[in-house]
Amino acid sequence: MHEIKIVRVYELKPDMEGYRILIDKIWPRGLRKEALEPFEWAKSITPTDKLRKWFGHDPDRFEEFTRKYQKELTENPFAEEFVKRVRDILDEQDVLLLYAAKNEHVNHALVLKEWLEEKLR
Repeated sequence: MHEIKIVRVYELKPDMEGYRILIDKIWPRGLRKEALEPFEWAKSITPTDKLRKWFGHDPDRFEEFTRKYQKELTENPFAEEFVKRVRDILDEQDVLLLYAAKNEHVNHALVLKEWLEEKLR
């Protein structure tokens, strides 16, 4: 089985191999769509606007954000379909979860990756 990787969109190289899934609700600033092609935009599994704004990438809120986002994912009606899709893709290639947040250690991509890996076990 292949693996799930998280990649900041601004560090994505054209020759990076894997199925690209943008996991941000808002389009990354200053980036042209052609830079990500080909890609899928999975807006349905992103944190809600309310949670995203509350979090504000504050490291002091990351632990609570993680719990709240995992709860949102568990209750999300699109999550089961997304997990199945990722499982199917992983049979063929790596999955690249693309995000734009500046902080590589405090962001929703980390939470989503961990949650997905738990669901895929």
